[in-house]
Amino acid sequence: MTSRANVNGEHAIRPPPNHHHHHHRPHPHSHYQTGGSYSSSSASFKGCCCCLFLLFSFLALLVLAVVLIVVLAVKPKKPQFDLEQVGVQYMGITASPSTTVDGSPPSPTSASLSLNIKMLFTAVNPNKVGIKYGESRFTVMYRGIPLGKGVVPGFYQPAHSVRQVETTIAVDRANLLQADAADLIKDASLNDRVELRILGEVGAKIRVLDFTSPGVQVSVDCAIVISPRKQSLTYKQCGFDGLSV
Repeated sequence: MTSRANVNGEHAIRPPPNHHHHHHRPHPHSHYQTGGSYSSSSASFKGCCCCLFLLFSFLALLVLAVVLIVVLAVKPKKPQFDLEQVGVQYMGITASPSTTVDGSPPSPTSASLSLNIKMLFTAVNPNKVGIKYGESRFTVMYRGIPLGKGVVPGFYQPAHSVRQVETTIAVDRANLLQADAADLIKDASLNDRVELRILGEVGAKIRVLDFTSPGVQVSVDCAIVISPRKQSLTYKQCGFDGLSV
């Protein structure tokens, strides 16, 4: 404790300094430091997701625009797939007549048809780009009854080109009953003409750069007439139902 003289000569007593320690009050924002960093990380993650989404959307639109520009520049046309030739290698008919007791001529209760034909198709690509054909299947029918099938393997055809592919349909003793058997025997023995129908679908895809268009189907429907005596083709007419995606 110290004293100091004032103007009147009296000594004033100065209180001793306070040596008590002041308690430090924590900053009010320190309690929220952890929560603030978590909110910042979450906002950054959402921002990255939005950037990635916008980037992928832009790339998808860019690819679509390039494909549309190329397609409009190329102007693709439908391919042509025609049945050019039908070669009859063999045709045989065997009837199984029924027995009668009243002396009337027997009528066949069943008949078997054996057939071996070779079909030659011509594929024409009038486009500026190549065409990729898938495996094609064809069915031979007699009066709506399927007899056998033929397969043409898939192949790639370059731009502005013509290609020929062939397949063989072999029918081994296909059985026809009653009315169908009678019609077959009548057509073969009396008229010397057996009319068959060939149905099939050809799948094609147009390739532009490294992009492939959606699949396109060309339906093939051909009617042919075969002479069993001459073992040859006497008539052929084909129709195409057009394109169906």
